[in-house]
Amino acid sequence: MGLAAKKQTRKFTYSDYLSWKDDERWEIIHGEAYNMTPAPATNHQLISTELLFQIRSQLKEKTCKVFHAPFDVRLPIGDEKEEEIENIVQPDISVVCDPRKLDEKGCLGPPDLIIEIISPSTSRKDRMEKFFLYEQVGVKEYWLVSPEDKMVEIFILGTDGKYSRPEIYNETHTIQFTIKALKDIKIDLNSVFSIKIE
Repeated sequence: MGLAAKKQTRKFTYSDYLSWKDDERWEIIHGEAYNMTPAPATNHQLISTELLFQIRSQLKEKTCKVFHAPFDVRLPIGDEKEEEIENIVQPDISVVCDPRKLDEKGCLGPPDLIIEIISPSTSRKDRMEKFFLYEQVGVKEYWLVSPEDKMVEIFILGTDGKYSRPEIYNETHTIQFTIKALKDIKIDLNSVFSIKIE
């Protein structure tokens, strides 16, 4: 694809992103474009759907909203104009508790929680590029979900602006969020990882 070749020669911005074809999914991290095709595997989708269902069903009476990919999250680093933003991601699941960050284009600013479901092809990006980006912009809680290992790693943003060592959970655990606005929400990992294709 032409865009993959172009990304080697210059940085991309939200303005470029808006000009790309609607039938292609891209993310931009620090100006570098990442093609997100092909679509996620079936097991990835099943896990994502179950997490979304569990979170959504417990968000009643709360101002927080949950979103799933494709959902554009624009992450400015400084005071750049919107069209100059060099970080546009589509997390598998995002929870946003500040309604001022939401508009018809998606989310402008860091969500309170981001969940990424990793695969062999995305693991490095999720563990390195996205990890440091989410830490830099202030995402309070970052989950890495591994379908293969049936494991969840949770990183909590400290007062020093750095993520903690991961809290690790497996399919036998129930997780409770640390974010104040979500503290009474629990996720049953047995239900998340036990869903299978019949």
